[in-house]
Amino acid sequence: MRTTLTLDDDVAIRLRNVSRETGLPFKQIVNEHLRMALGQKKEQAQAPFIVKTRPTGLRPGISLDSISDLIDRLDGPLAR
Repeated sequence: MRTTLTLDDDVAIRLRNVSRETGLPFKQIVNEHLRMALGQKKEQAQAPFIVKTRPTGLRPGISLDSISDLIDRLDGPLAR
């Protein structure tokens, strides 16, 4: 089937690069990549990346209530 398809520039460049690297016709590369994308079901999609947090605790005497005090402890007080 013949159809007209408008590709974004970045997609066209990537497809042309694959075509050039493999030596396969552009048309074949487009069809193969569309088949791969259409064949992928939602269940097969990658699971979302989850960051597992862990309590780190603070050193005794350190409080996050005052940022300026925290900066002073790290850098020393600035001459004002």
